[in-house]
Amino acid sequence: MTVVSIDRVSPTDPDAEPAEPNQPAAPAESNAPAESNAPAEPAESNAPAEPAESNAPAEPAESNKPAATDEPAEPARVVAAARLLAEAEGWAAVTRRRLAERTGIDIETLYRRFPDPAALVAAVALRGFADLAVALAAAREAAGEDGAWPAVVTTYLDFAYANPEVYDAMLAHTPDLTLGRDPAPGAPRAAFAELRAVLTPLAAGRDPDTLAEIGWALLHGTVMLTRGGRLRPETQEQREQLIAAGLFATP
Repeated sequence: MTVVSIDRVSPTDPDAEPAEPNQPAAPAESNAPAESNAPAEPAESNAPAEPAESNAPAEPAESNKPAATDEPAEPARVVAAARLLAEAEGWAAVTRRRLAERTGIDIETLYRRFPDPAALVAAVALRGFADLAVALAAAREAAGEDGAWPAVVTTYLDFAYANPEVYDAMLAHTPDLTLGRDPAPGAPRAAFAELRAVLTPLAAGRDPDTLAEIGWALLHGTVMLTRGGRLRPETQEQREQLIAAGLFATP
């Protein structure tokens, strides 16, 4: 992004002011009473053309427009930049100074919108939950009921492995963002709803919420143990196939 700076100082303005002080010379000529009849200037004062221009607070109105349109876009730009920076260099590299450099947004604005690092991590986490919910819904709908759970398993694991720093923001750095328990922000609740929707046909009398929590715990545990190198890498594909096809068969 390129930040364009606009010079506001007009060198002609100082010259315009001296020109007006020369007008008081006109009062000297106002000794000619004939010119005193020249209340042409009062007549011009009646020409509230300038008040009409003052009514042109079209400029204040326009100044409101960017604020209204930029308000939603600005945090989204910051969250996107923070996400990319975290994935590239880790969360320790995500500072407001670096984000100001990357987005062109004034650092004071960043401090107002994200007063501490936790607020920024939470914003990235919420965006991550929203993206995960959309991905799970698309996988479930594309696969149909019979293949929905295997498709959701693959989509969940792919998302977690492809976005490790965002995944950590969602499920390690933000304990207040609960996936299944109310009250929860909309994005975590939507992701949990997708897990519940895909496992409900497999519940067979079992509580769908509990089944969804077990499914989520299984997927999350698999992600964290695999990423941490605690499981045998040569059996990763076998484990994922077993989760997708064998563990949630109807009793």
